[in-house]
Amino acid sequence: MSKTQSKSHSPPSREPAVEQAAWRSIVRHDLPASLVVFLIAIPLSLGIAAASGAPLIAGLVAAVVGGVVAGALGGSPLQVSGPAAGLTVVVAGLVSQFGWAATAGITCAAGLVQILLGVTRIGRLALSLSPAVVHGMLAGIGVTIAVQQLHVVLGGQAQSSLIANLGGLPDQLLAHHAGSVLVGVLTVVILLVWPRIPKVKIVPAPLVAVVAVTALAALFMVDVTRVNLPDNPLQELILPAMPSGTALDIGTAVLTVALVASVESLLSAVAVDKLHRGKRSNLDRELIGQGAANAVSGALGGMPVTGVIVRSSTNVAAGAKSRASAIMHGLWIAVFVLAAGAMLELIPMAALAGVLLVTGLRLVQLAHIRTLRRHDELLVYVVTAAGVAALGLAEGVLAGLVLALGRVLYRLARATVTAAEENGVWTVRIQGTLVFLGVASLVRTLRTVPAGADVRVKLQVDHLDHAAYEAIEDWRRGHIARGGTVELSRSAFRAALKGDAKRRLPWQHEQVVPAPDQRASMLDGIREFEESADLIRPMMAKLAADGQKPTQLFITCADSRIVPNLITTTGPGEQFCVRNVGNLVPPYGSNSNSVDAAVEYAVDVLGVSSIVVCGHSHCGAAGAALDSVDDDGSGLRTWLRHLEPSVRRAVALPDIVDPATGVKLSPADKLSVANVAVQLENLRSFSCVRKAEEAGRLELVGLWFDIGATAARLVLERDPYLVRADEELATANTPADADL
Repeated sequence: MSKTQSKSHSPPSREPAVEQAAWRSIVRHDLPASLVVFLIAIPLSLGIAAASGAPLIAGLVAAVVGGVVAGALGGSPLQVSGPAAGLTVVVAGLVSQFGWAATAGITCAAGLVQILLGVTRIGRLALSLSPAVVHGMLAGIGVTIAVQQLHVVLGGQAQSSLIANLGGLPDQLLAHHAGSVLVGVLTVVILLVWPRIPKVKIVPAPLVAVVAVTALAALFMVDVTRVNLPDNPLQELILPAMPSGTALDIGTAVLTVALVASVESLLSAVAVDKLHRGKRSNLDRELIGQGAANAVSGALGGMPVTGVIVRSSTNVAAGAKSRASAIMHGLWIAVFVLAAGAMLELIPMAALAGVLLVTGLRLVQLAHIRTLRRHDELLVYVVTAAGVAALGLAEGVLAGLVLALGRVLYRLARATVTAAEENGVWTVRIQGTLVFLGVASLVRTLRTVPAGADVRVKLQVDHLDHAAYEAIEDWRRGHIARGGTVELSRSAFRAALKGDAKRRLPWQHEQVVPAPDQRASMLDGIREFEESADLIRPMMAKLAADGQKPTQLFITCADSRIVPNLITTTGPGEQFCVRNVGNLVPPYGSNSNSVDAAVEYAVDVLGVSSIVVCGHSHCGAAGAALDSVDDDGSGLRTWLRHLEPSVRRAVALPDIVDPATGVKLSPADKLSVANVAVQLENLRSFSCVRKAEEAGRLELVGLWFDIGATAARLVLERDPYLVRADEELATANTPADADL
């Protein structure tokens, strides 16, 4: 065999080229990002340590370990870990109860628990927590931190509880610590104003604030308390010790740190995934990485470590592309503390308190409050936040969980029973879930029906237990015995008793109506809808009074098999929908007035937060675009010209396979996938869309619905181009990428 032949069968390895590209990316993107995150991590770590009652060096140790260990082993490639404001209240309580050495030991044990949670693959279960409880917990922590740090800004010492801090505020206001107040107020002002200045917000506001006020305090010799670090940091580390106390107290402390740190890290990982288009987080691996970081941090005398959204979002915004940025930021902190720790001792404590004050207040997010209010979960949020702030973290979260579970049980066991007479016939309507808890109310209503009356019973329930069944049956027999009549659908009765009353969807009729009677079929459908309209009448009345406030513009095909509200599980008032042949959005200026008007109205007037373009399998428009049929000047052929860019895109793409089955898509389905991405590009030709997306007010999402599989896929710009939306959205709520 000749050398030429040998070479033709042995293609050169691509590994060196791949490695060179990876190193270039690290130097170009991750190295600068790591320096930005390093600069913001130092003041935040010092401030959180001070607010927690921990040694300041412990906060820096946690920042180093969080960056290096969690960055290397975690499952979220762009998340940055370190001491977090969300654990401040927990750590402060542990320090006051056990002392710092024991708290470090508890941190180490909590890390081992986290590793166990990750190994057993229950990371995703943390996302099953009620969002109202999670956001309420963060809000309660935020309020506690803000009030606590307000004391430090005023030149005093923070107390151990929210009540004590509130009670001590008048004395602090009268103490007149002018220097601390000036430093703290100036820090807060810079933090609030700096992000609003154009073209400078790439430099983190906390860094600017701390550097600026530190320089001014040193220049004008302001008399304030400053950071105090040990001269020999490594020799001053307080190693962990075994906590003294009951097994219950110690076990509760370990589980509290492990669970709170886990939930905060996983929520942060999910949030970070929304900020970039790279690899999604592996939540179980993230738990293992966070656990290893906490075990190491506690062993070195450091604070608990979690994923931190402030540092992580800064990391993404600074252009990081891999986990190398988080690792390097931890190394920079270690080098800086060992080589230039004296510079940190120039920082006023009031400046760090100002940073934590603003950070705490930002944990109370109005967007979360509005969302929870819309979904009737605000009470759970308020109870959790108030409980965390007034009683403590465990007590507040427990109160929120109990209330959330109680509301779920109430909703599951609630049934509405009404009886009304019309034209001599009484109608008894039973709606909801009817179990033994509602039997007393059921019987009271049934007894209001006069003896001997003609009665029609309408069951609109998803479940009927045996106690409710016997109550209805006993009443029916008794009413008939007294000369009355009862009309009751036995099939509906049996279905409700078996719990499958709602398995038949509203349009799935038992008999197929012949084509000539379609008008009658439609009227029957309207009649059936009106009979069950009581279920949604209050909602529709509120929407009529308040007007529509949808959060999403959904652009999809006119295909009769596509039902947007069914695919997205949305209800009235939640989705502004545009449908046309081929789910097309012609570029702005194409004289597609109807689509243009809908897009501009949705973005500028309704203020939607997302636009979804949804294509689908077996698309007739895609098939027609691939057919070599001459343009006959018809409206359909003229409209399908807008598919030509999508055809060219599809031709340039490699084969696309279904992520669930691995089966290669047909040419028409491949075209419909490419078409989704092209329409997202076209949306950006609208100035209102482009401006809203750049401002972070709008998200563009691509979907592709497989009709036969009854499954939605997210459209990505990279191979494999499609991902399973059921898994991706459940774990990360990932925005789809715009371009293929």
